[in-house]
Amino acid sequence: MSLRLATFNIENLMTRFDFTGFRNQTRRDRAMQLFDVRDEATYNALESARMLASTDDTRQLSALAIADADADILCLQEVDNMAALQAFEYGYLYRMVGNGYRHKYLVEGNDSRGIDVAVVMRDETLDGEKIELVDVRSHAALTYRNLDLFNDELALTNAIDDKIFKRDCLELELKIGGKPFSLFVTHLKSMSNARESTDARLGTMPIREAEVRAIRRIIENRFGLDQVRHRDFAICGDMNDYQERVVIAGNRRTGYSFTPVTEERSALDLLTMDGFAINPMQRRDVMDRWTLYHSRGPQEQHLCQLDYILLSQGLAERNAARVPEIIRGGQPYRTVFPPGQEVERYPRTGWDRPKASDHCPVVMTLDLG
Repeated sequence: MSLRLATFNIENLMTRFDFTGFRNQTRRDRAMQLFDVRDEATYNALESARMLASTDDTRQLSALAIADADADILCLQEVDNMAALQAFEYGYLYRMVGNGYRHKYLVEGNDSRGIDVAVVMRDETLDGEKIELVDVRSHAALTYRNLDLFNDELALTNAIDDKIFKRDCLELELKIGGKPFSLFVTHLKSMSNARESTDARLGTMPIREAEVRAIRRIIENRFGLDQVRHRDFAICGDMNDYQERVVIAGNRRTGYSFTPVTEERSALDLLTMDGFAINPMQRRDVMDRWTLYHSRGPQEQHLCQLDYILLSQGLAERNAARVPEIIRGGQPYRTVFPPGQEVERYPRTGWDRPKASDHCPVVMTLDLG
């Protein structure tokens, strides 16, 4: 019996217009910056029209990427609310995959922009096994004090009664064909907004490490320390961190070179260093594990894995021959692919936008016990 599981940061699946760019130039879209719009009502009308036009292309591409993943259970990040999820599923996904993802779960979390994690599921797996929800739990309310995770590094930017998760850790207890399976879906603190730090990733690292420790504590409390390795569970989501990356040098005219680099510190180390959770992406070639292209111009470019399906020890051992798939057809043309990895882009994909997302969906077929 198998389950096809996927995770995808769908990038700002929103139901709200953002008009703050009229008063704050740093939040104004680059297309709008080309025009001298001095009247707020005119700005709002133009921004609404721009967003409506770009959103349709974007969501068609998002739906194509999800259709290619063809998952039984799909974990999503950056979803505005249930209304946005329902509108996307009915207006876009339904046209791609039919009457598939009827079951949707989302709990409002802690993100200041209002983006949440969510899960959509089919009635049954592609093999015909029933998918049942036993329970769903949000852990958004947990504080550093609750789990005794506060430390001196966190004290530089947080208070002891602050929420641990900057979004949530959404826990779903499931039965797949009658067999228990647990899913933990999260979206860790972004690598930005670090105070008094020249390296935003390292500056925000203590927050992500606390989130990861909390996820581990939740799982250990759920199953018991002596039983964790024997249980079937997966931790899915956008971890906003990486243990390695592929550094890119060069440009379109001179050509590119690609150099794998291992990071000295990553929040993910707290999950993987002792085998508590296994990253099956390590089964792919080191040059071919990336799910996101990062660029701040030619001087700063790299490919890295931000999107994870982490498996319990027992589940990873049972699926030792299985390898995750990465859906890259929705990447914009500006993404630099290492030689031999190029894919056919979806129709209407642009240089930078429209695109399915800045992230790639990750999907894996798992044999359950």
